[in-house]
Amino acid sequence: MNNELRAQEIREQVRAGYGAIAREGGSCCGPAASCCGPAAPDKLAERIGYSADELAVLPEGANLGLSCGNPNALAALNPGEVVLDLGSGAGFDVFIAGRKVGPTGRVIGVDMTPEMIARARRNAAAYRQQTGLDNVEFRLGEIEHLPVADNSVDVVISNCVINLSPDKPQVWREIVRVLKPGGRVAVSDLALLQPLPPAIVESVQALVGCIAGAVLVSETERMAREAGLVDIRLHCRPDYVDSMGEWQDPLYREILAHLPPGTKPGDFITSLEMTARKPAAARCCGGLA
Repeated sequence: MNNELRAQEIREQVRAGYGAIAREGGSCCGPAASCCGPAAPDKLAERIGYSADELAVLPEGANLGLSCGNPNALAALNPGEVVLDLGSGAGFDVFIAGRKVGPTGRVIGVDMTPEMIARARRNAAAYRQQTGLDNVEFRLGEIEHLPVADNSVDVVISNCVINLSPDKPQVWREIVRVLKPGGRVAVSDLALLQPLPPAIVESVQALVGCIAGAVLVSETERMAREAGLVDIRLHCRPDYVDSMGEWQDPLYREILAHLPPGTKPGDFITSLEMTARKPAAARCCGGLA
């Protein structure tokens, strides 16, 4: 199978998996519905830095428990900014960002799964009713080919999504393309501290759960730098991955079954917090359109 066919196969697997999450209610565990119990998404979100106040005002069903960090906090958003969320799902980070940027700002969510876009748009109606703000929108598209104009976004955020892409260098080039000069990036993602055993990499469930597509921390930094980003800062949090064992996550148990004796997932996988910016001066980024 050539690389393009394999990339398309991965996209379809991810689209199908997250479509199932959108239809069935979803959970922190991947496509199986509610395997963690109904309280798990909020517990997970609080553990990785979201406040109880932020969670309390979200539209019902916006938090599907798919986060691995808090890019909103990393981004330190300001009123009036234009924000783009890559892989926006049911709108979780979009709605939090919308309150931060206020009526003069705007937040755009992009997701490749039609079911997620439909769910997010339904949630947006509740958000507008709750807040009186009309500053969020959701667009169907792939993060490798963003439906967003050049140099139009102040901040790009993403939460546990870039690792799913079969063409990560292209994602980073797209981020640079859409950012305004001087714009910034705040990403929470899963990354590898060391290579995973082949049995985990081959697991579709692990792929949908954001694990099998992850790359080494050093690779993430290299791709971002080669795309044209500067001031790259990275912070690893392997404790997040190990905490999955506290609620007996099925994905965690599958990973554990394929690890070498005496090791744990946090020895291989980390939640990676990353910030960077696009240089203020225009710069060649690989001939992007």
